[in-house]
Amino acid sequence: MLHSIINSRRPCLFHFKQTLFTRIRMTSTCCHHKVKSPEKKTPPTGLKFWSDPVTWQRTRINTLRCLIGCTSGDFSTMWYLQYHYPDMPPIYSTAAAMVAGISTSLVLETVLLKRSMAIPYSAAFKTAMGMSFVSMLVMELSENLMDWHLMGGQVLFHDPKFWLAAAASTAVGYVVPLPYNYWRLKALGKSCH
Repeated sequence: MLHSIINSRRPCLFHFKQTLFTRIRMTSTCCHHKVKSPEKKTPPTGLKFWSDPVTWQRTRINTLRCLIGCTSGDFSTMWYLQYHYPDMPPIYSTAAAMVAGISTSLVLETVLLKRSMAIPYSAAFKTAMGMSFVSMLVMELSENLMDWHLMGGQVLFHDPKFWLAAAASTAVGYVVPLPYNYWRLKALGKSCH
């Protein structure tokens, strides 16, 4: 009789052990499935957020690449239109220059991505299209506003003031989107290039 009582309790004991083992396995993590602890993000209002030298270096490089592409198309179109069509309203020449600047930036970035990552042109173009258009528009607009402010729409290739204005416009085009590009890279993990 004692044997029948022990045997009748064994299934219950086995069931208890199996249930306990299942619960432990479900609540703990195995060495193959380690759960990453969530990183504490620094708020963008703090000084610590803005003092990461690695992020600043990547941001400077990305912004410089964008500046080269945007400025080459923007200035060449702006200067062409101002020189050959001086009576054109500034809003039209600025809009055309901004479209040209963004287009040359996309072409440059597509070629750079194709060569550096060894991916097809279609994938490189898709990646280039994912860049931050906000950053490019701010860059273009700040360059054009500075150029119009300093030169008033005049293209004087022989005048040193013209080239100083071009350098100042380029510097403004680089500096103005820099904080936005840093924030986008640091907070969102997205790069403009």
